[in-house]
Formats: sequence, C-alpha cells, structure tokens
Amino acid sequence: MQLSDLHPADNSTKRRKRVGRGHACHGKTACRGSNGQLSRSGGAKPPGFEGGQTPWYRRLPKYKGFNNPDKIQYTLVDLAMLDKIADKGEITPDLLLSEGIVKSLRNPIKVLANYSISKPITVKLHAFSQTAKEAIENAGGKTEVI
Repeated sequence: MQLSDLHPADNSTKRRKRVGRGHACHGKTACRGSNGQLSRSGGAKPPGFEGGQTPWYRRLPKYKGFNNPDKIQYTLVDLAMLDKIADKGEITPDLLLSEGIVKSLRNPIKVLANYSISKPITVKLHAFSQTAKEAIENAGGKTEVI
C-alpha cells in the first residue's frame, strides 16, 4: 500500500457549494440572506465584537483587583481578648464562641499580638502570629495549632 493509493470512502466527501455564480447556484445573495453586516464582503465580525458596544476586554481594566478563591480568611483575635478569659482554662474555639469573642466558627481563628499578656495560658487555635506565639510562651503558656 502506497500513500498515493489512499482515497476517501465512497460518498464520504461532498463537493463544496459554489455560490454567487448566477441563478443556477444560489446567485444574488449567495446564501447570505438579504442585507446587513454579515451579507457584505468582509462583513465577518471579529472575535469579541459586541455590535459596536465596547467589548468586555476593553471594559474589564476598570474593574480592578482579584479575588483569590483559595485565600484563607481568618477571624482575628488579639492577646487582650485572651487575657480577659485566661482564668477560664484552656482556650479553644468553642470557648471563644461561648464567650462572644468570635461570632461563628466558620473561619479559622488567628491570634495576633498587640498586647502583652501577663498570665500563663494554654491556647489551642488554628494560627498564631510569630509575636503572639512568643508572647504567650514568654508568659509561661503553651500554644497548639489545631
């Protein structure tokens, strides 16, 4: 078998439709309808054409910013809030919810340090800033990431 022996199967190909060559073969409008942009020569619209309206790719730059779907949105708690409930024992998300410090447990909780803690406490939460972790451990407490 040679490359020159290959040919399509019977009735699998059709000749192209000759249009616009007189009345016998779709003359006059050449299957393009009557009038309008698409019936003209070169009337094909470019990709993204919106009928004269400014296309979305030119409108888009004024909507600045980007929302990262994978970003972790923490509920922030500072050391001053933890110092107030230090006598309650081990600090967990459930304790923070029952004390009204956080409104829901939907997001993970992160401890920030904008206060110096005085009592040794054990804190079991989702994340700690480096300064908050050092402040808790310097006061004699423990931090545990859950």
